[in-house]
Amino acid sequence: MKQPELDVLATDWVEKSSHRVHRPQNIFFAIQELWVKTLVITELEVRKLRHDSTDLFVRAVQPTLWLLIFGQVFTRTHTIPTGNVPYLDFMAPGILAQSALFVAIFSGGMTLIWERDLGVVHKFLTSPIPRVSIVLGKGLAAGIRCLSQVFFIYIVSFLLGVQLNFNPVAFSQVVLTILLGAGCFCTFSLIIGCLIKSRERFMGIGQLITMPLFFASNAIYPISIMPKWLQLLSLVNPLTYEVDALRGAMLLHGSSIYGFGVDTAILLLTLVILTFICGRLYPQVVI
Repeated sequence: MKQPELDVLATDWVEKSSHRVHRPQNIFFAIQELWVKTLVITELEVRKLRHDSTDLFVRAVQPTLWLLIFGQVFTRTHTIPTGNVPYLDFMAPGILAQSALFVAIFSGGMTLIWERDLGVVHKFLTSPIPRVSIVLGKGLAAGIRCLSQVFFIYIVSFLLGVQLNFNPVAFSQVVLTILLGAGCFCTFSLIIGCLIKSRERFMGIGQLITMPLFFASNAIYPISIMPKWLQLLSLVNPLTYEVDALRGAMLLHGSSIYGFGVDTAILLLTLVILTFICGRLYPQVVI
């Protein structure tokens, strides 16, 4: 996206926000203001997809290879115990979570550093908008980006014979889980972007954290076969609960260990905590 286009988008965002600036009379209006301003920044972020939509298709290559190669091979070897669930079925929700993780991580902090270098962040910080709204808007936009991965992996999984649950309620649960999970990891990425000033250094740290998050979860193997120390790490890994919720909602005969309510509550609590932290750190981007 060119600098003049970014200036127009940022100016439009500030103008929309400034029209609604007033002191809220009670908690209801405060929440309403926060939500409206969050949607404004979400609209700004989603609008960028028109300029770089090919990235979504490029990101879909890696999960496809995991399903086609890794999933097919380990389905035949029967080396990973998954009970009555075929390994490819067991693996498909984990690969969806992995795909959303990668998109969220690299569309958060990297974009933040890029916007800082172009001067866009300075315009955001001079607007009378809560920093929390900026962070939440970017997290929600990351979730919307990841929805394309949902449809793509559903299609690939269906063609590979995975027994999917096409019930509208179950699909809505999948969408909600992806939005919450992507929001968590995008916000985590933004926190790193607030502390790291170099795009090259962020790329290295991004690669460093994504794989441990992936392998320290139940994405491609059950928690029960992990060593004790890795089981403890998996319990504090938000990706574990995202995969657990997806496995219960995405598969036709899938089941959730912790329950969909518990999984989404943990993801929501994680998102709230990370958003608060990132909101406090956000002004440090320009320091």
